[in-house]
Amino acid sequence: MRVKNGQAHGAAMQKQNVLVLCTGNSARSQMGEAFLRKHGGERFDVFSAGTDPKGVNPLAVKALAEVGIDASGQRSKNLKEYLGKLPVSYLIVVCGDADENCPRIWPGVHNRLFWPFDDPAAATGTEEDQLTVFRRVRDQIDAKIQAWLKEISP
Repeated sequence: MRVKNGQAHGAAMQKQNVLVLCTGNSARSQMGEAFLRKHGGERFDVFSAGTDPKGVNPLAVKALAEVGIDASGQRSKNLKEYLGKLPVSYLIVVCGDADENCPRIWPGVHNRLFWPFDDPAAATGTEEDQLTVFRRVRDQIDAKIQAWLKEISP
């Protein structure tokens, strides 16, 4: 079987869409998108969005850069960019507020997962104190993504 442009010839193998959702699309969902692309990009087309986008948090970009992921070109996107327009195999909600405010009925969503993580953007203190929280949440998201990918392996 030959693979060209991400599709296997001779079989109907196509990447599944995954949308990672939080409130601001500033940190947790951005990290989730980055790690899922890194660890599962050959299997999934990955997107992220927020119910109330706030812009990408510079500390999220910095925390990802520390582990070799360049998120400097990422932008904060509104859920409305995808709702009803993107068939989603997996909707991964990474915060309680987004879980409460995201539509329960989403055309094309096959699996809705709820993985609540602390909001690193709510951290206070010095920049180093805040970055410590971003690192902790970053590492939790990375571990969860890797465990989930092993769980759903064919």
